[in-house]
Amino acid sequence: QVPLVESGGGSAQAGGSLRLSCAASGDGSTKITNCMAWGRQITGKDREVIAVIDSGGDTAYDNAVKGRFTISKDNAKTTLYLQMNNLEPEDTATYFCATRESRVCSWRVSHYSSWGQGTHVTVSS
Repeated sequence: QVPLVESGGGSAQAGGSLRLSCAASGDGSTKITNCMAWGRQITGKDREVIAVIDSGGDTAYDNAVKGRFTISKDNAKTTLYLQMNNLEPEDTATYFCATRESRVCSWRVSHYSSWGQGTHVTVSS
């Protein structure tokens, strides 16, 4: 398992933007070559995977965030990002980054072996 540390959460108005970061090993010192993902957990609901990026850089998104959120990673492949635009109050949640022991991504939370501690995002109307 790889320690992952998220940052960048906070508060935003509806229609605003936030950018989340996730550093492998906490300081970005570990290169990630497998699938990485962003998940979120809304209070009272199960955690869900919302965006994935595979080892080749191909991305995919849950319909709830498609067209508004962008997942990316730096060239050194040690830091994962989630650019969130046109935020909605329904995006209020704790956001987590994750990686799994495969270069192929999955939408199943149980398929990811390493999760960060999470960073909270609050969007007000």
